[in-house]
Amino acid sequence: MAKLNINGKVRDVQVEADTPLLWVLREQVGLTGTKYGCGVAQCGACSVHINGGVARSCSIRVGSVKPTDKIVTIEGLSPTRSHPVQKAWAAVDVPQCGYCQSGQIMAAAALLAKKPKPTDQDIDDAMTNICRCGTYQRVREAVHMAAGRRA
Repeated sequence: MAKLNINGKVRDVQVEADTPLLWVLREQVGLTGTKYGCGVAQCGACSVHINGGVARSCSIRVGSVKPTDKIVTIEGLSPTRSHPVQKAWAAVDVPQCGYCQSGQIMAAAALLAKKPKPTDQDIDDAMTNICRCGTYQRVREAVHMAAGRRA
């Protein structure tokens, strides 16, 4: 059994310690906004926040997460989709297929929490998620918009 603080609620889950956090979120807890992409922490579709930092949940084993760690998924970022990044994503029409977008949004929100007014280089360095549709220019524009300025 593991105790996990997910989106502000402590949950007990019955899983092996080596189970990836991604599968616990999706299969045991039912939070399916966090996506499976590559399974090797490269694409970023599975990105969540752990203690405010962005983390690739497919490569994090539940046994390494402490009960005091605060996990936030896309569902917990803003249940009403009113987070500035979510608003900017919609305003700029970032997604095409949309599959990677929850991970992209989580990475952008973590960036803005650390650097409220990022430069293009800051955005490029922080946004390491892979988008097969190639919407990187719109991602950058949306991050600037969420930061309160246009690119």
